Amino acid sequence: MSLDILLTLNTIEVLENYIDKIRPSEELRDQLDIGYKIEKQSIIIFESRPYFHRPNERFESAVAKATFIKMQNHWKVFWQRSDSKWHVYEPHPFVRTINQFVTLVEQDDYHCFWG
Repeated sequence: MSLDILLTLNTIEVLENYIDKIRPSEELRDQLDIGYKIEKQSIIIFESRPYFHRPNERFESAVAKATFIKMQNHWKVFWQRSDSKWHVYEPHPFVRTINQFVTLVEQDDYHCFWG
């Protein structure tokens, strides 16, 4: 199941504002860029870089993920460890709003998201 339209619009607005604030300057974006995607009821924030040996191709490195749990009306927060699997962000496994998720990722008190 995907997000409802009002939640999706709010999520896009919050994420666009956040990404716009943290993206590198235009002249650096061919080397590093920040983006997000919405997959069903989840959002994923990622970095995008060119491959070292294939600079015309890019790869994405996931930074943070939040999945909306409709029954509890909250977002479940994940980070990706070196095993490339998503793990619940134990210090704050749930947030009520997408704004709270963005704040968690931005502050990154435990250096799980941005390293």
